[in-house]
Amino acid sequence: MCVDPWGAIGVTAVSDHAVGQAPRPAAGRTVQGGAAQRPAARSAPTTVTAEHGDVYVEPGLTPLSAREANRSALTALLDAAGVPHFAVRGTTDHGTVVAVAEEYREQVLGAVFRGLGQYPGHLSVIDPDAPRPAKPVSSRDPRAWREVTAARVLQISWYRTDPGRHLLLGHEYGCAVEFWQRSGGYLVAPRANRATWAVAADGPNVVGAARLFSRFVSDWTPRHLAPALATRPEFLVNCADDITFPVDAVYTWVDGNDPAWKQRKAQAKGEVYHAESASDARFISRDELRYSVRSLHLFAPWIRNVYIVTDDQVPPWLREDLPGVRIATHREIFRDRSVLPVFNSHAIESQLHHIEGLAEHFLYFNDDMFMGRPVAPHAFFTPSGTARYFPSRNRIPQGPVVETDTPVDAACKNNRALLLERFGRVITQPMEHIPYALRRSAMEEAERDFPEAWARTAASRFRAMTDLSPTSSFALYYAALTGRAQPGSMPFTYLQLAVPDLADRLQRLLDGRDQDSFCLNDAFSTPEDIEAQQELLDGFLNAYFPTPSPHER
Repeated sequence: MCVDPWGAIGVTAVSDHAVGQAPRPAAGRTVQGGAAQRPAARSAPTTVTAEHGDVYVEPGLTPLSAREANRSALTALLDAAGVPHFAVRGTTDHGTVVAVAEEYREQVLGAVFRGLGQYPGHLSVIDPDAPRPAKPVSSRDPRAWREVTAARVLQISWYRTDPGRHLLLGHEYGCAVEFWQRSGGYLVAPRANRATWAVAADGPNVVGAARLFSRFVSDWTPRHLAPALATRPEFLVNCADDITFPVDAVYTWVDGNDPAWKQRKAQAKGEVYHAESASDARFISRDELRYSVRSLHLFAPWIRNVYIVTDDQVPPWLREDLPGVRIATHREIFRDRSVLPVFNSHAIESQLHHIEGLAEHFLYFNDDMFMGRPVAPHAFFTPSGTARYFPSRNRIPQGPVVETDTPVDAACKNNRALLLERFGRVITQPMEHIPYALRRSAMEEAERDFPEAWARTAASRFRAMTDLSPTSSFALYYAALTGRAQPGSMPFTYLQLAVPDLADRLQRLLDGRDQDSFCLNDAFSTPEDIEAQQELLDGFLNAYFPTPSPHER
């Protein structure tokens, strides 16, 4: 019997030749080629041979959707063959693992052979003792089947790309079949996993939360992307390295082209002491927010809620009728509304912890910050809840604040003076432009400990020499000095848009896709720069983040 393992996945095969370069383990790759076919509505995909073998087009493609599609396709084959199986807490976060008893090997191999015969994919034999994993081979190639009869683990996948051919999600998102040996009253695993070497041979299957099987998944990840799985009771434990607390994301955003906002800004009173403080480039909306939210949808689906802090503005692309993303206005979060309106990011950031419903653990993004590939919450928080901060290689200038200081340096100096007075420690480094991992309780305590400086920053309509930088430095060091944060590191890129080789730098970032996060910062562009930059950015952002989030109109 030939079974359709695809169900309602709705994919179609890539129909022209030459598909990209080899996929990177941690993220999809850019795929080169002609225009893709429109996906067939619930129809069987036709298969063709491309550079990597068969590649299927999947609308709405994300790493989790590729992972789940591969798992559900394989388990459908096992179910049709009558093979009992259960999910294993494997050591990889990208793919999934299912276990079967050794006595079902013949039925498993027959089901896999028939399934890959109908819908060609990729196969590799995994030797748990080998120093390097075996390379995947197209199931059309006879070499793929040479060692399967004695394999302890098989990895099966169907490569996927988005309709625009920008991503290639390959073998790392596949599903592994482990053959477990009977020993006494137990089934024994052929390789290590995150929980146990053995389960009761005749034990029942139970339902396990999706987060047990990947650190890229939380209890708040949409169920269609990461459903609960049939597993064994031995895997239903919270391990020491599990993160079970919710993590939210917060953005500050402004549309500098909004006439009403422009009028408020023009009428605002307050002196601007530094040209950078009032630079129009600071208030330009290049639609980065849309793509940054896409980056969370693609690469951080463990985020619970996204809060977008605005001055009574709503991004025109945003759907407000769906849960998961909410607008929080300045009027909602400012304790002293008499200071409004403000046009100072330091002032706005000083009030973020007042967002109603915000989690204790949250990431703060400027709208020009992006996740660059799948990243687990462990990159930002330890399982015990300690936040990670990312010190810069730069150093805070010595001495008190002077008129020639930039707003950033002035705020860092103010941070340093207060923290030295309170803790007797000197901070020497600003932070990298990486999403800031914050503890709500630390910000609340910092506001109570330094009420005058905090209130002065909140009331500063434009950046001033007396500002603190609450989220990008002060709250992080306050958390560290009170035992709630520790230094960390991650691969990242900071790219200033006002550079002459912007096109080359964006292309390298797109081709590599090897950064956990990146920032496309703009504080110095002139009006003459912006049009040319926008054309480059539009192409780059659409290629890097081709899958719209559910919250786009």
